[in-house]
Amino acid sequence: MSVEKIDTLVVGAGQAGVAMSEHLGKSGVPYLVLERDRIAERWRSGRWDSLVANGPAWHDRFPGMEFPGAAPDAFVGKESVADYFVAYADKISAPIRCGVDVKEVRRNVGRPGFRVETSEGVIEASNIVAATGPFQSPIIPPVVPEDAGLMQIHSSSYRNPGQLPEGAVLVVGAGSSGVQIADELLRSGKRVYLSVGPHDRPPRAYRGRDFCWWLGVLGKWDAATPGPGTEHVTIAVSGARGGETIDFRRLAGQGMILLGRTEDYKNGVLNFAPDLIENLARGDANYMSLLDEADAYVVRNGIDLPEEPDARKIEPDAQCVSDPIRDLNLADAGINSIIWATGFTVDYSWLKVDVFDEKGRPKHQRGVSAEPGIYFLGLPWQSRRGSAFIWGVWHDAKYLADHISTQRKYLEYHESAKQQLQEA
Repeated sequence: MSVEKIDTLVVGAGQAGVAMSEHLGKSGVPYLVLERDRIAERWRSGRWDSLVANGPAWHDRFPGMEFPGAAPDAFVGKESVADYFVAYADKISAPIRCGVDVKEVRRNVGRPGFRVETSEGVIEASNIVAATGPFQSPIIPPVVPEDAGLMQIHSSSYRNPGQLPEGAVLVVGAGSSGVQIADELLRSGKRVYLSVGPHDRPPRAYRGRDFCWWLGVLGKWDAATPGPGTEHVTIAVSGARGGETIDFRRLAGQGMILLGRTEDYKNGVLNFAPDLIENLARGDANYMSLLDEADAYVVRNGIDLPEEPDARKIEPDAQCVSDPIRDLNLADAGINSIIWATGFTVDYSWLKVDVFDEKGRPKHQRGVSAEPGIYFLGLPWQSRRGSAFIWGVWHDAKYLADHISTQRKYLEYHESAKQQLQEA
């Protein structure tokens, strides 16, 4: 059986794989992209129906193309985001093969490159770019047993309120996914409990500028490394209904019941940590600190932006905040479903090379691993704070393509020098 050979194989055709395609093509590197589903499949089938991008259209895109038909400040729906990447791949004529699953990658023995076993045969490649992103395997903590008589799903499996049984619902996790889903369920008429852990909650907009703009001019997107304990900080932000600041106290005032961090379960009762007030205070502090920095920036640069004193008002505490619930009997509360908005873990079980730490996370510098020829793209904080965002992954892809192109030049020199010696 013949073996297909390619210089660089990119695994995954989401935003990372499409960005990598553009830069490898511009660098003149022969490459191929394999995608087990469709281009940007996670945007279509791994998100709930009403999801929109968390950043405005002018910001969350690649430099080479705007969102067709979208106003610059619009928050684009998930299907339109997926369509954008399909159109972008077509625009750059990216060689993407869909419906091909990469089963295993191993380094060749005694010669350069890697052997890649796929559902469509074997490919040999000099370089492998793992562009599968950070959202690979949903995490559902083993807190409530499967036989507890409840519907339990991960946020990646949630689609709409009609999917859930009658009765109240508990959402665990107060990041962007958890709070947006909880808000949608509350608006649908559901009784909603929301377990809130430590989080940051930036203003959606302030003084007429979106928070994406503020993070840019304040240099926060380019922060090169996370501070201690901040690499996996939960961020609550939303583009729903034209974009709005997440305010947990406002949600509580509208009837949502806030709880502390979920701890354990016994005999039908869930226990919650006594940290709700602390977690809300942390979110408030993060919110206020960005307002302070924005105000200082306006004064320092003499920019004419309208003041917004109401932005600093804090909603009063509802009873669930002033007197937090520590123990909740799920049956008595009428809770028949739990949505776990508790994040994801990576799964590189197909990549049989020694480039992972004890927790299975890639060991790398800006996506370049210690194993020559193995690269990663789309990871949080890969090179900066913005790395996991659409525009951020585009810049990281350029860095990796430049690295691959440079290594090719070294090898070309080596082969040329060897040929000259043979001819001498």
